Amino acid sequence: MTAVQGRIARAAEAAGRKPESITLLGAAKAQPLESVRAAIDAGVEIIGENYLDDGIRHQDAVGRGNTQWHFIGPVQSNKTREIAQRFDCVQTLDRDKIARRLNDQRPDDLPPLDVLVQVNISGEASKSGISPEDVTAFCELLTPCKRLNLRGLMAIPAPDDSGAVTRLADCLRALQTSHPAATELSIGMSGDLESAVAGGSTLVRIGSDLFGPRPSKSNE
Repeated sequence: MTAVQGRIARAAEAAGRKPESITLLGAAKAQPLESVRAAIDAGVEIIGENYLDDGIRHQDAVGRGNTQWHFIGPVQSNKTREIAQRFDCVQTLDRDKIARRLNDQRPDDLPPLDVLVQVNISGEASKSGISPEDVTAFCELLTPCKRLNLRGLMAIPAPDDSGAVTRLADCLRALQTSHPAATELSIGMSGDLESAVAGGSTLVRIGSDLFGPRPSKSNE
């Protein structure tokens, strides 16, 4: 935790930014419960889960407390109800059908579900996300979804795409002309934290540098 915070602080200083303007998310993909619990005990306030079953197990074991839980994996239609009930934010929204299901299944006694629209910023056929030129039009489809709160954009760029952060930031600025409250830019992981912060990322998703090597799949 301390080492990751140090990287964020140094990257922010180099970019002329305040370290507190960058939020750390612990990407717990396939991590065992003890690793997730240790991260929370060390002060990580946001845990990102790729797998719904792991997320439910971790939430039930550690309790919600002050921890925020973000869903950062692909959202399947048959899992939207539990995601809408269990999570504070979905970072991988890229289909109107999924948006409508999350909206309709979000309990009335919970605040609106925060969402980030996933952008296929590098144009990779193997990656999910909408194209950059379709961002604003897609976000307009979310207007009737009153149980969703559009917070910004997320992307997983190709490793060799050095201009991805700048392009995603440009997309966000364009989006803000019609959605000024969309301020979150979720881009950057363990391998590209510094370049992401330099380009304006407000939320970095750190896995291996926080938890250590990733198991093949949770075996709890």
